[in-house]
Amino acid sequence: MLSLALRTLHARWITFAGTFTALSLGVALLTVMGLALASSLDAPARKPERFSAAPVVVKGAHTLRVPTPNGDRTEQLVHPRAVPRATMAKLRRLGTVVADRSYPVRAEGGPGELTGHPWSTARYASYALESGRAPRADDEIVVSGDWARPGERLRTDRGSVRVVGTVAARGFEHAVFHTDARAAELSPPVHQLIVDARPADVREAVRGAEGVRVLTGDDRRWADADPLRDKEALTALNALFGTAGGVSAFVSVFVVASTFAFAVEQRRREFGLLRTAGATPGQLRRMVVLEALLVGVLASAAGCALGARAAPRLAAWVVDVELAPGWFAIGDASWPYHAAFWTGLLVALCGVVAASWRAGRTGPLQALRKASAGPGAMTGGRWLCGTGLLLTAVVTLVIALLSDPGDLLHRKTYVSLPMLLITAAALLAPPVVHPAVRLLAWLPARLPGAGGMLVREHASAGVRRTAAVAAPVLVTVALAGSLLGATETLDRAGAAETRKRTTAAFVVTAAHGGAIGSRTLDRLRAVPGARVSASAPSAVYVLEEGTALIRSEARAVDPGAQAVTARLPLTAGKATDLDDGSVIVNEEWERHTVGQRVRVWLGDGTERTLGIAAVMATGTGGNGVYVTHANAPGARVDRIDVALADGPQCLKGLCGRSGTPQTPGCYPWTPARSLQKETRAGLPIPPPAVPAAARRPAGTGHRPRAAPSPRDSRPGPPPSGARPASAPGSTDPRCGRRAGPPARHRNRPARHPRRKGS
Repeated sequence: MLSLALRTLHARWITFAGTFTALSLGVALLTVMGLALASSLDAPARKPERFSAAPVVVKGAHTLRVPTPNGDRTEQLVHPRAVPRATMAKLRRLGTVVADRSYPVRAEGGPGELTGHPWSTARYASYALESGRAPRADDEIVVSGDWARPGERLRTDRGSVRVVGTVAARGFEHAVFHTDARAAELSPPVHQLIVDARPADVREAVRGAEGVRVLTGDDRRWADADPLRDKEALTALNALFGTAGGVSAFVSVFVVASTFAFAVEQRRREFGLLRTAGATPGQLRRMVVLEALLVGVLASAAGCALGARAAPRLAAWVVDVELAPGWFAIGDASWPYHAAFWTGLLVALCGVVAASWRAGRTGPLQALRKASAGPGAMTGGRWLCGTGLLLTAVVTLVIALLSDPGDLLHRKTYVSLPMLLITAAALLAPPVVHPAVRLLAWLPARLPGAGGMLVREHASAGVRRTAAVAAPVLVTVALAGSLLGATETLDRAGAAETRKRTTAAFVVTAAHGGAIGSRTLDRLRAVPGARVSASAPSAVYVLEEGTALIRSEARAVDPGAQAVTARLPLTAGKATDLDDGSVIVNEEWERHTVGQRVRVWLGDGTERTLGIAAVMATGTGGNGVYVTHANAPGARVDRIDVALADGPQCLKGLCGRSGTPQTPGCYPWTPARSLQKETRAGLPIPPPAVPAAARRPAGTGHRPRAAPSPRDSRPGPPPSGARPASAPGSTDPRCGRRAGPPARHRNRPARHPRRKGS
């Protein structure tokens, strides 16, 4: 049988070319996704960046630790605690102590992410002056990179300043250095210190200070900004490549099985001649399996070679579109090649099983048949499998709709459930092929010439052959349509929720995790007829079921003002009942009954027991938590919703000669009703992208318990009578920069709010 299989491959290479191409491309996809997934499993061990030359770093409490019967549960605090003054006094007795501060800065013509620091910390990151001198006055700064030169004056959200020096860029940040006194004014809390003393003496000095850590050696990286950014980026990449690999394997099975089925159907007369010559059904089955084995080995090897060349291109692309951090590259793991090769071989063998069984059932008289009409298209096994999958999909969908509709919004559900329906449709397609072909070919068959009529009759007569050709197309198109449709539906649903619950006319946001100054807030409140609601991002932690520490993103609001600018989707209670002793939760919380008391930890780790003032519906992505500003210590206002009692004309107090509303610090204005979806590189990456935060009210998100973070904002078209300070693609007259979403550093990919649990 082996020699016969080899001769068949040599003689009928055109017949097997389609199978070879389909299988090799499938294996190449699996290889690419496997190599990318292997490279995203572990982040490289980062060395300290800002504190590479610091002897010892003392960091204030930044971790919440809650004891449970199953051990301690920990979460990172959204608002770390400052180093206690008593501890700072003890450390100053040991040696030189330098207070480190970090705060966002926005400057005309500057990079999108500027971070301010006191000048005394520059030497601990190995910054050295390249030109100019150190800052000596409050209006003097030193910048990293070459985007500004000594002597230039810049307008920033921290006031007008003069550049007096530059340092070489270090790659991990765009730094702006003020004097130590000015930095202390801009960011009073001290969350970490640099101490020039022996580590043992420092540890003894901080003994008894709750949560304070002493960092030395490589542990100093935990004092850098966002030390977990690599882990978070890898989590998103794992989801992306894992989903893509699963979809590739799913499609490959159908494509290979269909091509083998088509090849067997085309060779019915050949198998009949072999049966007439004395071949047994078992010999025919073994021959077909050997052919598949040979094709599988060659195609899998070719696919692995093709995938090895394509994987680096994929890595470069995901870095270029900022889906991956700048360090991401394909590693030297070998298991993806083994997994892809043996998976391809297994797919080939599994795809030929049904075809080989059909080949073994070919009778000797098949060689004498001249007609193109084949036997019945549906077998009992195909009816059973197709019907079973269809019933399973329908029952699963009905159960989800009746018990937990929100589960359908999860990526695993809206990816896996359509697969069941698509598989059932592919298995049950043959009975539909005949009427569908007759309908589609009705017009071509009536055109002049016999071509249309022959195509119709040939396709409708060979139902099994036509179904084998159509199955891979059906699976590919249906799967792509279901995934794109799911993400588009969720985007539109989120936008519709946003339109329904917002009553503000404009939204002012601070970019890059920054804050809006009190001067801007005071000017907005002074506008006649304007109702202003300022909110700040925070978090609330709750222990559910006695063992799971859950972090819920929160917004700190003024209940009265917020009731004017937003319409929360409440199922119980009133938003105006929110006070310093209560919280607004959503239905996902274990306790969500108005009046119940719940034990929580605030963003800085403070333990409180709050009453539930109101409960919100889950919505498309799980609404967040609302607290008052008193229960969000350390939170800074980053969003202002503005409701206009007298229409846009009341903004004339903030308009310049051009009629453009202006706010100190170049904060972008956005009409609250300008709701558009936001995608990443045009890809439907689960969980789906959500409308930009500047175009939605607080509490909207696409992940469980996620209130939105207004980091990414895009100004939209203004209503008649007023317009925002800048529109996408235009030049901001106050900052001299292109308006639109803030640029993101590649090592700091954009993050979506999420629900965390330990």
